Amino acid sequence: MKEPFIKTEQLSYRYENSELGDARVLRDLSLEIMEGEFVAVLGHNGSGKSTLAKLLNMILTPTSGKIYVAGTDITDENMTDEDVLALRKNMGIVFQNPDNQLVATIVEDDVAFGPENLGIPSEEIRQRVDRVLGDVGMLAYAKHEPHRLSGGQKQRVAIAGIMAMRPKCIIFDESTAMLDPLGRKEVMDAIVHLNREQHITVIMITHYMEEAALADRIVVLNDGSVLLDGTPSYVFAHEELLRSCGLSVPQCTELVHRLRENGIELSGDCVFPEQCAALILESLNKEQ
Repeated sequence: MKEPFIKTEQLSYRYENSELGDARVLRDLSLEIMEGEFVAVLGHNGSGKSTLAKLLNMILTPTSGKIYVAGTDITDENMTDEDVLALRKNMGIVFQNPDNQLVATIVEDDVAFGPENLGIPSEEIRQRVDRVLGDVGMLAYAKHEPHRLSGGQKQRVAIAGIMAMRPKCIIFDESTAMLDPLGRKEVMDAIVHLNREQHITVIMITHYMEEAALADRIVVLNDGSVLLDGTPSYVFAHEELLRSCGLSVPQCTELVHRLRENGIELSGDCVFPEQCAALILESLNKEQ
């Protein structure tokens, strides 16, 4: 049986100097993610989503428990700086505000920054920069100044900068939260392309249900523990449970639930608008 790319065992994290009593943000969290998976992580504010992202990327150190990445225990106290650097090549992270990740005055220089710090030869960096800017649809903007780009374009440049380092996994921590609908679509298209075409493992932390619906799998965190874990259809079928912890379902899923509650027979799952339209059309045809 294939080993998971990421595995956590009884993972806990406690913030120090908290006035909230038990300040554990994660509580004995055990989770497995396979290489090439697209996993969305949902949860209300304070559920532990961003803390989990920072632990997986070694920005934070767990209070207790274990984290394995590609079979290596990254919580091992005997890890050297070289070990940490090697592991971080496998794990990239894209934050909420792209301005916090853009460091250069020209787009192509910004994308080249990470590979340069990894000691990649100049010729290969040139090839990588052109390739990843093409992958996110930003090659035409290679000579532009990042601060003149739209929010969605900036975020795609930030993604390209991570891609240029060729990690096996990229974590997106609320990476579309500050964008308008067009910017969110641009970034989500890039994320889906990374996973489907580049086969990069994607962990996407989001509060947009429509974005989560694009994932292979959804993990719902509540008070630092896993509440639900399964396909989008499985998770969104638990509407009442999700609402009890401050979450919702996609609008099309909610519409189908309401129609069923009012006696309209609709068979099948619904997480996308196209599915919703097809179910309603099928029901109307049956009534004719």
